[in-house]
Amino acid sequence: MAHRVGYFVGSLSSTSINRILATALIDLAPQDLEFFEIPIKDLPLYSQDYDESYPPEAVALKEAIDSADAVLFVTPEYNRSIPGGLKNAIDWASRPWGQNSFDHIPAAVIGASVGAIGTAVAQQSLRGVLSFCNARQMTAPEAYIQFKAEHYSDDGTVSHPDTADFLRGFMTEFRDHIERVLTVLPRDTDG
Repeated sequence: MAHRVGYFVGSLSSTSINRILATALIDLAPQDLEFFEIPIKDLPLYSQDYDESYPPEAVALKEAIDSADAVLFVTPEYNRSIPGGLKNAIDWASRPWGQNSFDHIPAAVIGASVGAIGTAVAQQSLRGVLSFCNARQMTAPEAYIQFKAEHYSDDGTVSHPDTADFLRGFMTEFRDHIERVLTVLPRDTDG
């Protein structure tokens, strides 16, 4: 059975290395995973004032997450944390109180940076937020990717065999994690 995976690219840049990483991950993923991007760039800043009447962009965000079997976060690190746009999207999706779209959803976190620690601190920050949101996170393998442009092409091809093997293994583990979580906590994506 195929699983629908909504993915977030934490960077709002059209030339983001994390967007390139997301393309590579989709290319290397098991064939029984179907991917769609959950866009975040057009969301206004969250305020509780909107809780009575969500704007269309926020309604679309929540509907996209609700239609997914799982979510994948592919994010850079900004100032030793997650980008503001990504945190804003999570705030929208987890509100109004009692209508948290991330409750029990299988989730994985990965990110790329040109630096040697490859988004490790951002991922820990994101994991804390997702824990509060009650997402069912894949905790291993951890994937702090030091991005080397010569290993990736824009179409998702990874030319470095060890990098491709690692990313393929990460996505296989994610698929297995999704299946384990959904066995215990099935999602109602019809409704």
